[in-house]
Amino acid sequence: MLIQIAHLYATACLTVVFFQVALIGGAPLGAYTQGGQHKGRLPPRNRVIAALSIPVLLAQALAILSAAGFPGLGWPRCTGWAALAMALVTMLLNQITPSRRERALWGPITIVMAALAGYVMVVSRGA
Repeated sequence: MLIQIAHLYATACLTVVFFQVALIGGAPLGAYTQGGQHKGRLPPRNRVIAALSIPVLLAQALAILSAAGFPGLGWPRCTGWAALAMALVTMLLNQITPSRRERALWGPITIVMAALAGYVMVVSRGA
């Protein structure tokens, strides 16, 4: 069951990656990200920020999969804790963002993501 929970977390991370790709491609979703400062398409500088988040999200997904014991990864356990820390920071930021739209969309999603990562890290400790 631990691997399945880690898979859910990794799938959520990939979903966020696809959202970031849409932002980079010019999708008019600025109200749902980066504090909602840009109602339509993100300006180029903010698209770079979206692009920089992609490797972070992929690393988080792999770190949690590794912590759950996914075959062939074997990352140091501290990477899972770092992924959980990032998930918690992201959750907090999405709860306090001035953008109602961002808070409404990403608030619940990031709570679930942090809970999934936390579950994997706590339960895998005894595994």
